[in-house]
Amino acid sequence: MGNGLAEARLESGPLVLPAWKSVLSLACAVLLALLFLIAGLWKLTEPYEAATRMIQAKVPGQLALFTAIFMGVAEVFSAVLLLVPRFRRWGAIATALMLVAFMVYIGYHYNALRGEECSCFPWLKRAVGPGFFIGDAIMLLMAAAAGWWTRQSDNLRGALIMLGAIVVFGGASFGITYARQTGAVAPASIQLDGAPYSLQNGRVFVYFYDPECAHCLDAAKKMAKWSWANDVTIIGQPTVNPQFSKFFLEDTGLKSKMKTASDLQALQQAFPFTNGPFAVTIEHGRQKQSFIQFDAGEPEDSLRKMGYIR
Repeated sequence: MGNGLAEARLESGPLVLPAWKSVLSLACAVLLALLFLIAGLWKLTEPYEAATRMIQAKVPGQLALFTAIFMGVAEVFSAVLLLVPRFRRWGAIATALMLVAFMVYIGYHYNALRGEECSCFPWLKRAVGPGFFIGDAIMLLMAAAAGWWTRQSDNLRGALIMLGAIVVFGGASFGITYARQTGAVAPASIQLDGAPYSLQNGRVFVYFYDPECAHCLDAAKKMAKWSWANDVTIIGQPTVNPQFSKFFLEDTGLKSKMKTASDLQALQQAFPFTNGPFAVTIEHGRQKQSFIQFDAGEPEDSLRKMGYIR
């Protein structure tokens, strides 16, 4: 009987831990949970912005939106598990697996992404380099401490119910965001090459770009080669450093095709986004469609179907 009790204690883990281990485990769990909760909620509430960053991190464009939503659900779920003592070990395991997956993925694309933002967290600027792996290794150790010095997890049904609730929240959030992507009212007029221009008539393609962004440059070079419909007005809106827009248009070959707007605040308020490249089509003063994918045939295929290019 004594041996059975000892075996049970070994299987369930230590019943009493030194105070410092309990405090360290809790601290690591809470810190990791906050990081992943914020990152996951951002992806679920701003899926198109997150998808844009996914594309910049070499995720195929056709998978970027799904990946952003999937990762958002996984990160929020792991964070909630970490915050609930009876689920903490499962949360630590899930978090550790994601961190390992991140490091493997970045390692595989290291040469292409070196120096670029890792796009993991919305507010934390982390360039891909040795520091990225050091930071993730530290978080991996925190996940180990959070999971090792805690009780065995149980109640799988309860955890799955929480997962279901997070999936429902993610779906509802995506539905609301998707609805905002079409039908938005454009500003009545904007400043275009220094003169007022009405957005209430005809068809307009607005391209938001950072003149120093390599992704924006590559996408614009492709646009310069398209045969645009005669009734489409092509507008470029620099998001930063508008003084460099002239050189951007010259380098991309769009100088004779694209007019430059200087109403970023009004346009961004009507068509919310954070990072370029980003584009919208406007017909008779209302947004027709938005574009965050600029590879794998997009937005060329969609614009061709809409009749914007021939």
